[in-house]
This record gives sequence, structure tokens and C-alpha cells, in this order.
Amino acid sequence: MTTQTTTAQTPGSPTAEPNKGLIGIPEHIGRALATAGGALTVISTFLAWTWTSAFPGDLTYYGYPGGLQVLVLIGGALTTLFGLASYGTKGLRWLTPAGADSAIKLAAIGTFATAWYTIIAISATLGGLVHLEPGGWIAAIATLTALLGALALPFERPEPDPHDPDDSEWEKLRHETRHTFAVLRASIATGRTRPARELPAYGEILIIVGALTTGLIVFTYGIGTSYDELFVGFLITAGFGFTALAKAGLINRVSAITAKHRNVTLIGAFVAAAAFPFTQSDDQYATIGVYILIFATVALGLNIVVGLAGLLDLGYVAFLGVGAYTAAMVSGSPSSPFDIQLPFWASALLGAAVAMVFGVLIGAPTLRLRGDYLAIVTLGFGEIFRLAVLNADGTSGPDITNGSNGISSIPNINILGFDFGQEHTIAGFTIARFANYFLLMLLITLVVVVVFRRSSDSRIGRAWVAIREDETAARAMGINGFRVKLIAFALGATLAGLAGTVQAHVTYTVTPEQYMFAHVVPPNSAFLLAAVVLGGMGTISGPLVGAALLYLIPAKLQFLGDFQLLAFGLALVLIMRFRPEGLIPNRRRQLEFHAEAEAPTVLSKSGA
Repeated sequence: MTTQTTTAQTPGSPTAEPNKGLIGIPEHIGRALATAGGALTVISTFLAWTWTSAFPGDLTYYGYPGGLQVLVLIGGALTTLFGLASYGTKGLRWLTPAGADSAIKLAAIGTFATAWYTIIAISATLGGLVHLEPGGWIAAIATLTALLGALALPFERPEPDPHDPDDSEWEKLRHETRHTFAVLRASIATGRTRPARELPAYGEILIIVGALTTGLIVFTYGIGTSYDELFVGFLITAGFGFTALAKAGLINRVSAITAKHRNVTLIGAFVAAAAFPFTQSDDQYATIGVYILIFATVALGLNIVVGLAGLLDLGYVAFLGVGAYTAAMVSGSPSSPFDIQLPFWASALLGAAVAMVFGVLIGAPTLRLRGDYLAIVTLGFGEIFRLAVLNADGTSGPDITNGSNGISSIPNINILGFDFGQEHTIAGFTIARFANYFLLMLLITLVVVVVFRRSSDSRIGRAWVAIREDETAARAMGINGFRVKLIAFALGATLAGLAGTVQAHVTYTVTPEQYMFAHVVPPNSAFLLAAVVLGGMGTISGPLVGAALLYLIPAKLQFLGDFQLLAFGLALVLIMRFRPEGLIPNRRRQLEFHAEAEAPTVLSKSGA
């Protein structure tokens, strides 16, 4: 229960509002409504919501939730569990180490949004509310009840800021609006996390396994959504569900356990990712998976340059193109000007080496610049690379890259007789071409993750962070800023070139249009930078998650047509407004954006 305290007020000072909810329902009634509404929502998903199977997902069955009903079921179950945990129910307090009230509100909002979105979609698709069955009406009423109950839960309201009585009406409106937003933020604020009970090592490892399994299930479900309404519902449920778990303190607790067992988490994450192709019945979603891995690997390389060293590189995709064109030229393609076919390991090393050379050649004369000037120069390099390969067609320049037609008919990789272009049966599972490349790219991603982790924990990694925070101070302490930045630039280029050698074989063709600064299809420099910033600069998992979202969401939002980029850009603006440190931030960077947050009691070399 919330304890209300009273402080002395001085004349003229703003009066702090008592702890109460956003709506005027008593707390005990609101808590009961939220918990009961969540339980009734779960029950409603086992009823038919419409009488016809014309709506995608076939919501006509009793006793078997389908389609969007499954997402509403998950949201209702979370709301119910958080509500029971708020009563101190034995066996459920571990769900809310930071308090349950904010989690209840977010879970109820997400469930309400998914259920009502489904009902509106049914009405719009089938032609009116008359097509709803009793289950749909019960879901609408239950989610509304849970939402009203959740909004009645009390919270500590911020004191209103004093304002000048002589302010104009517009200034008064702005003041009131700021206070309203402050109240809304306070209503879902995270409470103080209770100390965790000490668990044996095997218990913590089991928690890591459970978290990774849950992540694999969520990713597989999201990538396999078969129609537009289901993907939109998935985004709503996953977004609010993850935020509710974070507000409950569960995400931070799991993160602390994974940080304690970093090697186990790393191995487990890649084992879970390697299991993804074996969960698919065909190669359709493995195609998306391999492109996400290419995008994520290049983003992780850019994270060294931007996240660790603090260098704004707007032409980074050019290094991916250098690696891809190098591999294509020595792949035995009939479009290649060189009559040579190297084995994959040799072409991969060559592509990475050539990209590193380009990184040094570009970095050496430009890394003495800082900030916007460096960004402009790197942007120019990216465009110069694209125009150079476009004009190397034998007409405008030497015949090397075949111009706009690119280098085509790149053969599949063959390693020790294992042809990546053919289907193979492993342990009774048949994996096709893109699944083969997914596993290969996963191995390269593992190499990049290890390089990133070892580099960031090394002496040179700490020098990168020092340069990022204050280059002048770092140089005063004896750090050779130019040398340190050049190493970061060269290493980032090498990792991007390595990923490009695989991309060339996956896409069959490399063309200049694939390596633009901005394009609707990633990877490109703008999307790569967005993946790093959105996911969390300076972390390993941040760019991987950011790249997955930035590739998957546009691919699934194609039904919006001309409004696709508008919706996508609006979503990015909102995320950066309310979580500027990224989805999975470095603890130090999170404190920079949220000065009012409680500082960690223990600081490690990673800042957590």
C-alpha cells in the first residue's frame, strides 16, 4: 500500500497533490477491477469473437484462442499476474521487484489497445459491430474495466512548478501542459528495486536459459506473423509487455544475472539463434533472418566507431560495399573482370583486409577533424565510393565493376564440399539455402561480438571511451588521440568488410544502389546509424536488437504503402523522445540522460 506523507508548506509555495490515481476511483476498488478485468480478459479469449472465418486468424472457435486472441490472452495474463503480485500473493512477488502498480497500468493499456484494435479491425473488415460475437463484447468490457482500475492506482505526484501570475494565457497553457506530462510520467515511474534473494549458480543459469528461450519464441512469432493485423497487434503487445516487465524491475534483475554470467549468456544466445532455422517449416523467414544478421553485424562494427570512440561516420556502408565487391571479384563470377575463384575463407580475409586498407586510407587524412566536419567528410566518402563503382563500367571509367549492372551470378559458397546453395538434412531437419547462410552469418556475428567485447574491455577500448567523453582531456592524459581513432576506424571497416563478403554470395549480385546513404531498404548508412542509436550506443545487444527492429518493422509495414516511411519515422521520433539513451543502454549513458535516476552502487568497467 502507498503511504502518504505530509510536509509543511510555506506561503506562496506550490502545494503537492496527495497520492492518488489518474481517475477518482478508490485504490482498493481500482486494484480489484484491474485484476478481475485481466482475468475476465483471459476468459474472453476462449470464446468466439466473430461468427465468420472471413477475418484473418479465424476467431470463431470456442475453447481455442487464435490470431489476435493469443496476444490479448498474453496481455490479460500479465495484467492478472501483476495484480495478484500487488496483493502480495505468495509465489508471485518475484514478478515485481520494483513494484507492481506501474506494470499493471502498462499491461492494462497494452491489452486494452490490442483488444480494441482487434474489435475495430473486425468491424472495418466485415462491415460493422453486428459481426461481433459475445466473446468480443466481453473482451472489450473486460479490458476497459482493467484499464479504468489500473488508472485508479495511486502514485507520488510531482509538485507543480511555480509560475508567474503575469504570464500570458499561452505561457500558462505551456506550464500546465508540462505539469500534465510530468504527472503522466510519474504515474508509470519505476519504484525502488528490492534486494534480490541469493540464488545458486545453476538457478541463475536456468533463468538465463528461460529468458533466451522466451526471446527466441517472441522473435519467431513476430517474424512469422502472416497478416498485417496480427503484426500490428504483436507490436502493441510486445512493446507494452516489455515496458511493463521493465517497470516491474524484472528486466533489470535478469540483466544483472546475465551480466554475472556473461560467457554463459553469450553461448546461450547464439545457441538459441542457431535453433531458429530449425523452428521454420520453409526458407521464407530464414531469408529475413540472414539479412537481419548481416545488418546487425555491420551495425555492431559501426558501434565501435560511433558508440565506443564517438566518431560520427555517415559513410560506413561503403566498407560493406568494399567487402562485397572484393568477394564478388574473386568469386569466379562471369561478370568479374578477374578470372579467379578463391575459396571462401581466402575471399573473406581478402575482403576484410581491403576494407581495412580503405578505412586507414580514408581515416588517416580525416580523423584529425571532429564532430560535424568529420561527419561531412565520411558522408562524402560514402557517396564517392558509390559513384566510383557506378562509373567503373568501361565507358565512364575503367571496366572493373560493370557499372550499374553490378557483378552478377555470384556462385554459392562451398566449404569442404558443403554447398550452401543446396538443401541439407541435419538431425532429421531439412534446411535450405538461406538457412545455411543464416548459420554461416551467425558464426561471423559471433566473431564480431567477441572482437567487440575483447576490444571494449581492453586498454585500447578504455582509450576509445576516454576520447569519446573528452578528447582534449584524454590527450592531456597521454592518449594518442589520432592513433586510437584510426584503430577504431580500421577495425570497424574490417568487420563491415567481413560481413560484406557473405552478403555478396547471399544476394547473388552486388550493385552500387545497395550502398547508398539513405534508402527504404537497409542496410544503408542512415539505417545503420539509427540501429546503433536506437538499440543503445556502446553495448553489444543494443545494435543487434536495433538492427533487427529496423529491418523487420519496415518489411512488415509494407501494407501502409506510401505512408510506410512516415509511420516508421514517427515511431523513431517517439522512441528517441522518450528513451534517448536507446532500448538497451549503457548504464553510464542512461544516467547522462536521466540525471534524476538513482546512481548504481557498484560501477564496473562497462559502467553498469
